[in-house]
Amino acid sequence: MKRQEYLINFDYTHQLLRLHPCWLLVLYISRDPVTPSTSSLLATAACIAEDQKMAAADGQKNKLFFSKLLSHGGGGALKRPVIHKRAPPAAAKLAVVDVEGALLLPRSLFPYFMLVAVEAGGFLRGLVLLLLYPFILALPFFSGADAAVRAMAFVAFCGLRAARFRAGRAVLPRWLLQDVALQGFDLAVSPARRQRQSSSALYVSRMPRVMVEPFLKEYLLIQDQESRDDVIVAREMKTTWGFYTGFMEDYQWDLAGVVEEDAIGFTGGSSSSSSMESFFFLNSLCKEIYTITDEEKAKWQPLPPRSHPRPVVFHDGRLAILPTPLAIAATLAWLPMGALLAVARIAIALSLPYRLATPLLAFTGQSWRLRGSLPPSAEHVNGQLYVCNHRTLIDPVYVSIALNRPVRAVSYSLSRFSDLISPIGATVRLTRDRAHDGAAMAALLQQGSQVVVCPEGTTCREPYLLRFSPLFAELTDGVVPVALAVETAMFHATTAGGWKWLDPLYYLANPRMCYTVEFLPRVETKAKAKASSAEVANEVQRRVAEALGYQCTMLTRKEKYRMLAGNHGVVQRRRGSSMEERK
Repeated sequence: MKRQEYLINFDYTHQLLRLHPCWLLVLYISRDPVTPSTSSLLATAACIAEDQKMAAADGQKNKLFFSKLLSHGGGGALKRPVIHKRAPPAAAKLAVVDVEGALLLPRSLFPYFMLVAVEAGGFLRGLVLLLLYPFILALPFFSGADAAVRAMAFVAFCGLRAARFRAGRAVLPRWLLQDVALQGFDLAVSPARRQRQSSSALYVSRMPRVMVEPFLKEYLLIQDQESRDDVIVAREMKTTWGFYTGFMEDYQWDLAGVVEEDAIGFTGGSSSSSSMESFFFLNSLCKEIYTITDEEKAKWQPLPPRSHPRPVVFHDGRLAILPTPLAIAATLAWLPMGALLAVARIAIALSLPYRLATPLLAFTGQSWRLRGSLPPSAEHVNGQLYVCNHRTLIDPVYVSIALNRPVRAVSYSLSRFSDLISPIGATVRLTRDRAHDGAAMAALLQQGSQVVVCPEGTTCREPYLLRFSPLFAELTDGVVPVALAVETAMFHATTAGGWKWLDPLYYLANPRMCYTVEFLPRVETKAKAKASSAEVANEVQRRVAEALGYQCTMLTRKEKYRMLAGNHGVVQRRRGSSMEERK
């Protein structure tokens, strides 16, 4: 019986072995062509379990265990893989890699399941998972390490609509890439390692496929060779009528042509070693196994952002912190107070002038700072156009506060609630019709208004600038670039797939936050007669990026929403048939 055939039936043997400390049977599965049959394994497991009960009384457990193990009905000599307690050499061709043990920093899987629970199911589901955390910690002592993973998956996924689940692609990659270890990356998936290894590799994860596959395929295992096709082994979440049931299916895969006979595996840490599934793959498929000890793995450092195979430019989710048990407990405890604080901050901003509201808001933790100096007063009759990078929908408010004068903001989409609580008044709506939008902004400038525009068209959280739309360069003789940066302690004030009207409330619910505003030298647009509007827009983008230390990109709003929300940033209103574009 071939190894690929009996792998599928492992879960039946696992059900017997997980109830007793007999998992070492997996370490001795034969690598000979004559492999023990499934019935033989089942019978052996049952015999060992019974013998352990009988031998426990007279202290002969280990003796009987190994005697049965070495004489089971397979008929072939048993061989265990060679285990090296050190890092694999540079020349080793890794065929099986334990994702959690070999790539990630030594961390519990709880924060990743909490991200799914909160971002896809809400804070109430996150509270349930947090309350069950003490019981989840105790599960490995009674039912094995995999029982804790299954329990967290059930709470996080049960009842979610499968077609709308995008946390695996929009939320988790940012946090998983942040937890990739520099040492594990160099040893397992660095470009130099992958170039030396022409054959495919098997990446085994205990997390569900919808959580880990987008991260691995789109950000870590970038296919640099057409003939190379790495295989990700992870379990699927079961669905019924389009909803996740919360239960994980058994491992299903086809290993034909993927793993060679002299395969080498790589794992590390006791967290992966305690998983029955991880050790089964490594010991049944590998001739040699390299494992990192807990002491050595504790010294691992996170992979620097500049070394990421592909940077995370777009990501979604409300949480600005990794939800470890203590962090999510503090967040949930803060929510009621944060909601009251947001209401108080709105009342202060709407009822008091800037010179009085600013110190009061700073006392509550909402602050801002001006870097550099204010722009000189305009000497012409027409108004001034301020061109900003887009961090949150509150960007124009802080430009107005820094100037200490009212401004008019133009936007492609803004909820009515955000307009209602805005201290600078109603926003001028744009339609993405070039002629209409240009005429609307030109009319505001002719009235002498101070106009704030964000030509990126959508927000970006990471240190990158999206493509600047060149329309603003055709409206006036010159523009004032404004570089904006925002820091929040607990919540993000933007979302691609959530409720946009909650964006200002999430920002104001932070215990502390700070905006940085920097006015850059004026850029003359008419003086550059030979330069096109697109070239002027690129020049403004470059200056803003240099001031902030960001990188310029040519990415657009459509690419952001296609990745994070599965659409082009256009949603249909519930009332009427008109279409509304989301920022």
